[in-house]
Amino acid sequence: MQACRIAATEVACRRGDRVLFRGLSLELGPGEACQLAGANGIGKSSLIRIVAGLLRPFAGEVQVEGAVGMVDERLALDPQLPLGRALAFWQRLDGAPEDIADRLGIDRLFDVPVRYLSTGQKKRAALARLLGQEAEVWLLDEPLNGLDTQAVKLTQELAAEHCRSGGICLIASHQPFEITGMRQVQLADYAV
Repeated sequence: MQACRIAATEVACRRGDRVLFRGLSLELGPGEACQLAGANGIGKSSLIRIVAGLLRPFAGEVQVEGAVGMVDERLALDPQLPLGRALAFWQRLDGAPEDIADRLGIDRLFDVPVRYLSTGQKKRAALARLLGQEAEVWLLDEPLNGLDTQAVKLTQELAAEHCRSGGICLIASHQPFEITGMRQVQLADYAV
């Protein structure tokens, strides 16, 4: 895995006319994980999108080194296609190993159109897509939503494996997320 890094310096986030948080600085290097915590609407998802480069910070600066993979509520799979074909499209681009779907327990769903998958099945499909990207930096926005107990455990194991292999995980989650040594940032500490 290539060198990776997230460095956020004095970041502020504004949604509409409201500043959600300001003065947030964070640095993560290879093998590190951090959970963003806080109430609904405090800016966890916005910070994930800022780090991904999908939103500009209202103030401050964010630098990311390494390829970025993101899982959020927007599924990057064609809802009209059967899951197998939707994942195969990305597999051709990413060169992903074929056993990922089996490990996530979605291989038996390959003939089901993506739009008919349950919330948990869609989340596991998104994780399969993420694993196929082989990105150094994982941005996970509410990755446990809709998952059963076994899938929660598997998601935590995958994130821990990613960090052990030198990757970074930045996780926005209301639910407890278990990775040994993971830091936590309470966005309320930066609320305006």
